[in-house]
Amino acid sequence: MLQELNVENLLLIERAQLRLAPGLNVLTGETGAGKTVLAHALDLLMGGPARPRAGRVGSNLIRPGASEAYVEGVFDLPASLRSELAERLPDGAEEIVLARRVGSDGRTRAYLNGRSATVSELRDLGSCLVSFYGQHEHRKLTVASAQLEILDALCGPDHALRLRACAKTFAERSALTAELATLRELSAARVRELDLLEHELSEIDAAGLDQQEYDELLLARARLSRLDALRLAAGTAAEALAPEDAAAGPGGSQLMAGAAAGLDTLAGVDPSLDELAERLRALVIESQDLSAELHGYGERIAGDDGSLGAVEERLESIERLVRKHGGTLTAVLDYAAAARARHDRLAGAEVALAQTTARLAEVDAALEGHVSALREARELHAPRLELAVREQLAALAMADATFEVVLSSREAGPTGGDAVELMIAPNPGVPAGPLREIGSGGELSRVMLALATVPDRPAPARGGARAGAQASTSAQATFVFDEVDAGIGGHTARAVGERLRDLGRGRQVLCITHLPQIASLGDRHFSVVKDTAAEPTRATVVQLAEGEVVSELVRMLGADAADSAARRHARDLRRAA
Repeated sequence: MLQELNVENLLLIERAQLRLAPGLNVLTGETGAGKTVLAHALDLLMGGPARPRAGRVGSNLIRPGASEAYVEGVFDLPASLRSELAERLPDGAEEIVLARRVGSDGRTRAYLNGRSATVSELRDLGSCLVSFYGQHEHRKLTVASAQLEILDALCGPDHALRLRACAKTFAERSALTAELATLRELSAARVRELDLLEHELSEIDAAGLDQQEYDELLLARARLSRLDALRLAAGTAAEALAPEDAAAGPGGSQLMAGAAAGLDTLAGVDPSLDELAERLRALVIESQDLSAELHGYGERIAGDDGSLGAVEERLESIERLVRKHGGTLTAVLDYAAAARARHDRLAGAEVALAQTTARLAEVDAALEGHVSALREARELHAPRLELAVREQLAALAMADATFEVVLSSREAGPTGGDAVELMIAPNPGVPAGPLREIGSGGELSRVMLALATVPDRPAPARGGARAGAQASTSAQATFVFDEVDAGIGGHTARAVGERLRDLGRGRQVLCITHLPQIASLGDRHFSVVKDTAAEPTRATVVQLAEGEVVSELVRMLGADAADSAARRHARDLRRAA
C-alpha cells in the first residue's frame, strides 16, 4: 500500500503531501488544475522518463524558479520483497521509500530508503508496488503483444517459466541458424580457398622466417656492398702504422718506438717521466698489434667478394613475402597465424556443418515442445479469461457485451507460436470485432478496467519484463487509474465507480477522475486547486473533510455552490456510496 506521496516543485505543484488510505482514494480538480501531475509523480517513482507526458503539460518538469523537482513515495514492505531487499533495508524495516530527483538539466537521481539506486531498480520495484492504468495504457491493449501478455499473465507461474525457456531456446535457435548459414558459405568456397591458403602457407613455411636472421642479413648487405671502401680504409690505416715498403719511410709504430728508446736512456732519473715512458711503450705494442689486425681484416674481407649475391637472393625471398603480406616481417608472421586458423576452420567446416545441423534439429524439437506446451496452457485458460471479463463487463454496464479470446498460429518466436486477438461486441446482435477497432474511448476504458480486475490475474510488470513472476507481490500492489472514466457518464459512470469501490475493498486504489458519480464513492478524497493569482501559477492538493466532499461534488456537477438542488443531489450521491 502507498502510505504517503510527497511532491516538490513538479510543474504547477510547489509542495504537496498525500496521506492515502486503504480502499478507494479519489483525486479531483478542475481541468488544468494539475491532477495528472500527480500521475506523473507516480510514474517517476516507477522509473518512468524524466519528461512530461506527451500532450499533457509543457516541456519542463521543474516548477519555474526551482532548481530541481523531488518525488517521494512511502510504501508498506510486501513480505515477498523482504528477502530480496534484505541488504538494502535496516533490520525490522516495515516500509520502502522510493524517491527521485530531477535536475534542471534533465538528469535524475533515484533513491531506495535514502540510498542511491538505479532507475532500473526503481522500475522493477515500482512494478511490484504500483499497477498504473491510464488512457495511454488502455490504448496499449490494442497491441497484439500486449493482448498475448494479458492471457499469459492468467496462466500462472509455471507458464511464466515455460515462456522463459521458450525465449532461451529461440535465442539459441537464432544463433545456430546464423552459424549454419556461415558454415554453408564456408563449405561452398572451401576447396578454392583451401588451395590458396595452403600455397601461401607453404611459401611462408619454406622461407623459414626469423627476425634475427633478417636483421643480420640487412647488416650483411650494407657491409658487402662497400667491400672496396672497407679494404682501402683498412690498408691505408695499416700502412700508416707500419708500411710494408721501407722506401715509404718510417710508420707511426716505428716513430713511437724511437721516441720510447730516447726516454729509456733516462730511466730511473724521474719517476714521472718513467710513468710516461711506460705508457708510450704500451702504445708502441698496441699500434703494432693494430697494424697486424688491419692487414688481417683486409685479407679476410677479400674472400667475401662472392657473398653479396647470396645475401641479396635470401633477402629478396623474404622481402617478396613482406611486400605481399603487410609490409613488415611481423605482419607476415601474423598473416600466417590467421591463415592457419582459417585453414583449420575450413578444413573442419564439414564436420562443424554436420554437428550444427544436428544440434539445430534438437533445438527445433525443443522449441516445438515449448510452443505446444504454451499453446495448450493458453487454450486451457482462454475460456477462463473470456468468462471473467464478461462478468466484469456486466458489472460495468456492459451486460450485453460479448468477449472472446481468439488464438491463431504464427511462426514460432520467443513467446511461442500463438497470436492472440481479443474480440468484443459491445452491443447485442453485432458480430464481435477486434478490440483495436473499438471506436468508443469509454468502452475501451471499461474493457481495460475489466481486464485489470480479472480475479487472480497478476498485474503485468511495466513492459512485461517480470509478468507472471510477481503474482504474490502484485496482489498487494496499489492500483492507480488515471481518468479511465473518459468518455462515459450517467449510470455507466456509476457502475465504473462501484467496480472501483469494490476493487478497493481488497486493496488500495487511487483514481484520478472528473466524474462526480465516481468521486462520491471514495473512502478518502483529495482535491487539486489551482491558484492563478500566484506568480507563477500554483496548484495545491488538499484532503477534503466530509462537508468539503459534498461541495466538491457540487462543483463537479457543474452547479453553483449556492444551488440547493445540486447540493441535495451531491448529498444523495454521497449517501448512496
